[in-house]
Amino acid sequence: MHPTSTPGRQLRNRAVTTQRALLPLLLGLGLAGCTLTPPTRAPQMVDSQLSSYGSKLADQHTAASSIAIGNSGISQHLAYGQQLPAEWWQLFRSDALDKLVREALQNNPSLTAARAALKQAEENYNAASGSLQYPSVSGQLGGNRQRQLLSGSTPSDYNVLSAGLNVSYTLDLFGANRQQLLGLMAATDYQRYQLEATYQTLIFNVVTTAIQEASQRAQLQATQEMLAASEQQLRIVEQQAKLGAVGRSSVLSQATLVAQTRAQLSPLEKALDLTRHQLAVYVGKLPSEQGLPEFTLDSLQLPAELPVSLPSELVRQRPDIRASEALLQQAGANVGVATANQYPQINLTGSFTRERLFVGPATAGLSLWSIGAGVSQSLFDGGALRAKKRAADAAFEQAQAQYRDTVLKGFQNVADSLRAVSADASTLQAQALAEAQARETLQLTEKRFRLGAVSQLALLDAQRSWQQARINLISASASRHADSAALFLALGGGWWNRNTSTDHADQTTQASR
Repeated sequence: MHPTSTPGRQLRNRAVTTQRALLPLLLGLGLAGCTLTPPTRAPQMVDSQLSSYGSKLADQHTAASSIAIGNSGISQHLAYGQQLPAEWWQLFRSDALDKLVREALQNNPSLTAARAALKQAEENYNAASGSLQYPSVSGQLGGNRQRQLLSGSTPSDYNVLSAGLNVSYTLDLFGANRQQLLGLMAATDYQRYQLEATYQTLIFNVVTTAIQEASQRAQLQATQEMLAASEQQLRIVEQQAKLGAVGRSSVLSQATLVAQTRAQLSPLEKALDLTRHQLAVYVGKLPSEQGLPEFTLDSLQLPAELPVSLPSELVRQRPDIRASEALLQQAGANVGVATANQYPQINLTGSFTRERLFVGPATAGLSLWSIGAGVSQSLFDGGALRAKKRAADAAFEQAQAQYRDTVLKGFQNVADSLRAVSADASTLQAQALAEAQARETLQLTEKRFRLGAVSQLALLDAQRSWQQARINLISASASRHADSAALFLALGGGWWNRNTSTDHADQTTQASR
C-alpha cells in the first residue's frame, strides 16, 4: 500500500484541507475585527488660530492705582502665550504662603485619597492586562491512595502521584480584550487627571483662603481703629455736653455709632477664626493645632505679570477637560467591547498530565496531553447583546456631549477670570479714590465740628462714609489677589511645566499621551 493511503496520512491531509478552508474565514474574521474599533478621539472644538478668549476683555495692561493696600494698585500685564509656572503660587512672593502650600500638598487627606484612587486604577489595569493579553497557565500537583478490587481477586492498594499543566487562551479576533484594556487605560487616565484637578484645587483653596484671612484681618484692624477713633470722639462730645456746647442728643448719636462699630467686631473675629480653621484642615491639621502663619495683604505681593496660555492650548492643559476626554475614550472602548461580544469567541486550550502509580515494589508511568479549540456564539439571548450595544452607543454620545460642555465651560471660566482681573483693577482704582476722598472729608468735618461749624449728624455721616470706603478698599485689594489666583487655576495650573524630579510628578501626567 502506498504511504499516502495510510489512515494517519489521510487524517493529516484532512487536517491540512480543513486549515486551508478555515484560513479565509479566520482572515475575514480578523479583518472584520479591525473594523469594530469605534472612534474615541475627542471632537475638534478649538481652532488652532483662535487667539482670544472673549470679545469684552481688557487690553494687555490693567489699570493702576497710586493708592492701595500693599502693591495691589500696580498695573498687571497679561502675557499672552507665556507659559504658566507649575509653582504659580510663588508669584505672590510670600515665603509663608509657599511653605503652607507645600505642607498642604504633603498632608492633605483629599489629595492622599486621590493618589490612592489612581493607584487602584493602575493596578486594575495591570491585573486585566495580565489576564487578557497572555495565556492563562495553571499547574496542579496531587497524590492519593487507591484500592482496586476485582471480582474473585485479592484487593490491591497502590499510590498515585500526578502533576500537570493547563493552558487556555482566548483569541482576540474582534478586539474585545483590546477594547477592554483601552477602557481600563482611559479609567486610569481619568483618575490621573482627577488627581491633578484635586492638586490644583487644593493649591487654589489654600491661596485664596490665605487671601481671605488677610482681607478679614485688615477689615478687623480697620474696624478696631474706627472704634478707637469713635470712642475718642465720644469722649470729646461728652465733654462738650458737660460744658453745654452740645445737647444730649449728640452724645447719644455718637454713643450709638460706637456701639454699632463695636458690634461689628464679633462677626469679623468669628469669620477670621473660621478661616483659620479651614486653613488648618487644608494642611491636614486640627483647628486647635498651632503653627499656622498669619497673613496680611501687605505680605502678599500682587503678580505684576499674568501668563496667559493660548486658547488653542487650553484643552490640553485643563485637568477637567483631560479627565472628560478620558471618560469619552472609556465610553468608546465600551462600545468596542459591546460590539465584539456579538461575534463568536474562539478559545484555545491545552493540558499535559503525568501520573505515576506505585503498586508494591513496581511503578508505572502514564502521560496524558490534549490540545483543543472551541467556538462559542450566543444563538438566542432575547436581544440582550444588541441592547447592550445600543446602550454603549448612547453612553458614548452622552460622553461626547459632556466633553463639549466641559470644554465650553473651561473657556468660559478663563474668559470670566480675565474679565474679573480687568474689572478688579478699575474697581480698585475707583475704591482707592473714594477712600481718599472720604478720609479727607472726615478730617475736614472733624475740624469744623470742633469749631462748631457743622452738626454732630454731619460728623457721624463722615465717619460712616470713611469706614465703609476703607472696608470697600480692603475688599477690592483682596479681590484682585484672589482673581489672579482664579485665573491661574482656570488656565490649568501649569502642571505640564512641573519639574519631573518632584514627588507629585511621578503620580501625574507630564505630557499629552
